[in-house]
Amino acid sequence: MSSRNRNIDMCNGPLFKKIFIFALPIMAMYILQLLFNTADMVVVGHFSGSKALAAVGATGSLINLIITLFMGLSVGTTVVVARDCGADQSDAVSRSVHTSIAISIIGGLIVMVMGIILCKPLLKMMGTPEDIIGLSVVYMKIYFISTPANMVYNFAAAILRATGDSRRPMYYLMIAGTLHVIFNLFFVIVLHMGVAGVASATVISEYISVLLIMICLSRCEGAIRFIPRKMCIDRYKLKDIVKIGLPAGMQGLLFSISNVLIQSAVNSFGSTMVAASAAAGNVENYIGTTMNAYYNAALSFTGQNMGAKKYDRIDSIAKVCTVLIFVTWILLGGLTVIFGKPLLGIFTSDSEVIKLGMLRINIMMVAFFTCGMMNVYPGLTRAMGYSISPMISTLVGACLMRILWLATIFAWYPTEIVLFACYPVTWALAGIGQIGIFFYARRQIRKPTVIQVGTVDI
Repeated sequence: MSSRNRNIDMCNGPLFKKIFIFALPIMAMYILQLLFNTADMVVVGHFSGSKALAAVGATGSLINLIITLFMGLSVGTTVVVARDCGADQSDAVSRSVHTSIAISIIGGLIVMVMGIILCKPLLKMMGTPEDIIGLSVVYMKIYFISTPANMVYNFAAAILRATGDSRRPMYYLMIAGTLHVIFNLFFVIVLHMGVAGVASATVISEYISVLLIMICLSRCEGAIRFIPRKMCIDRYKLKDIVKIGLPAGMQGLLFSISNVLIQSAVNSFGSTMVAASAAAGNVENYIGTTMNAYYNAALSFTGQNMGAKKYDRIDSIAKVCTVLIFVTWILLGGLTVIFGKPLLGIFTSDSEVIKLGMLRINIMMVAFFTCGMMNVYPGLTRAMGYSISPMISTLVGACLMRILWLATIFAWYPTEIVLFACYPVTWALAGIGQIGIFFYARRQIRKPTVIQVGTVDI
């Protein structure tokens, strides 16, 4: 493959430093993506009031619900392109790249239409408070115009990461993120556009980021170069991508459904609690997305080593990712608890919102490492070819248990503490299941009778 100077050699040499270096730009990229939403909330919270803050915050779980299924297919892109790279099959890489971009365009357009049509009835179904639902609808309808760009960007970034290049996606998002903040301030403070302004800033910045990354892919050398006239859907590559990505997307969808149900329970406490939960959730997301960088590293490193048939390195990849999860939890989780109040103060000056936000943060940080384990180990097993079983583990351990928790424990004791406690409990249950599935998968790929690794799932 070309452009080796930008790419990390995932199949040879010590892993700890390589995984960490590879994950760092992904962390930065995710943090920049979070800053899109954080900037929205900070600006509207300070310049448009707590109701505008609540209106934007109430949309997060619903937006994720609508986009997550198609976004999960980008996981399939990472695994398939990484395997093709590890096996040094240039033609297969090219077909995977062009199929992935075609899928992302189609998926983005579908999600945009669905989001615009369904946002209002779904917000009503969630019990969004009447005093903010109008603003939430305005925000979502404008936001969903950006989804084609967002989808293509994430698939293109997945392609680059699969080859070992995690830096350039970060650079492009950094440029777009800076412009996003500038547009935010201009639309809200100067033009007084409120939630419509922050949503419009998101749309503009998303299209800038996708323009930059597509120019990059079109100028790359070697098999990953994107050539518009070659863009088509190769049915064999589509099958491979869907086989890995669809269960990942379904897992995300099921998770989002459970989060929507929790958001509905949050909504029952009123707009002040909605604002507090949204602000605290944004603070927590910075730790979650840091851990999610290890998930992406697990996908790419395991995928390439599967393609190169270096199965013994997968154990080392799992160990390194586990250590990184615990270190991140101790350092960032501890800092979040210590500095939680000033962090929440970035979003709002309302003392009641900050008090309720700290309640959620303290509960979440107790066992936040279980969230990382629950997310990273599916990356290892998916890259080994086992994608359905992690989805089932998440369905049972997290989604169904959350529904059961809301229907029983929370129904009996409808307090904020009981509501937020369902997160660490279900993370732990799902995480145990994911680790068990990983050990099963690693035994299977070592069996001498296995001819085509990853073609059969459990």
